[in-house]
Amino acid sequence: MKVTVVMDNTVPIGAKHPFLGEHGLSLLIEPGKSRILLDAGQSSAVVNNLSLLGVSPATIDMAVLSHGHYDHAGGFYHVLAHAKKTMPFYAHPNIFAPRFSVASGSRKYVGIPYTKDQLTTLGADWRFVDEPILLGPDLWLSGAVPHVTDYEQGDVKLIVEHDGCDCQDGIVDDMAIYHVNGCDMVVIGGCTHAGLVNTVRHGFAVTGATRLVGWIGGTHLGPVGEKQQSATIEALAAWRPNFVAANHCTGFPMMSALHKKFGSKFIAAFIGTVIEW
Repeated sequence: MKVTVVMDNTVPIGAKHPFLGEHGLSLLIEPGKSRILLDAGQSSAVVNNLSLLGVSPATIDMAVLSHGHYDHAGGFYHVLAHAKKTMPFYAHPNIFAPRFSVASGSRKYVGIPYTKDQLTTLGADWRFVDEPILLGPDLWLSGAVPHVTDYEQGDVKLIVEHDGCDCQDGIVDDMAIYHVNGCDMVVIGGCTHAGLVNTVRHGFAVTGATRLVGWIGGTHLGPVGEKQQSATIEALAAWRPNFVAANHCTGFPMMSALHKKFGSKFIAAFIGTVIEW
């Protein structure tokens, strides 16, 4: 199993290619000979980075959107335009909700910047799901993740319009991918707005796995409160994973905390990073 970081906020020092970085995430998942693109950053930069990695959009077999935010969804317009084919596209039905970020007195739209019809015209073959499903052998899509851990309160700056009112966005469409080998599980996430602990526990329940081998992707620990940050890191440490590959919304302070906690098991998953197991 192989995961390559196509898009992240950071291009690493010493990168062998002129990658383009932006606030966003995209992961290329390769189980065997197939290719799954989880998220696509926010712009056409994802196509540049795929090209530098030797991957043509036309060779991508399946698209998966972790949740409906611009920095994960925007790049799919360009991926589909270059792929020039119909592509199975898995997502939660709620991805097109009207979403905003409120901070420092400003209100900014952070939802998907394209309509469903625009993406359909480019080749998105929508497979809307809210329950766990198998994407392939030993590879699960989580469906909606139950919010059950009391300290995982999410990001109060993210809101959604509902019946004319602004409410904190629970981001019910947040999904992850689980790779299972016997009792072992690796979680591949986008932003993990549902909470890292909720997401892992849901994975155990869905797949029947009992051991967390690894974590890959955004943790959204950067924007949340200190209680959630510390409790999440302790819970993650208790599972004793072989590796923790964090990026994007984790933020540098939390990446530093994870490195301190996990030492050589921590991977700064910047653009071009390859994780294999």
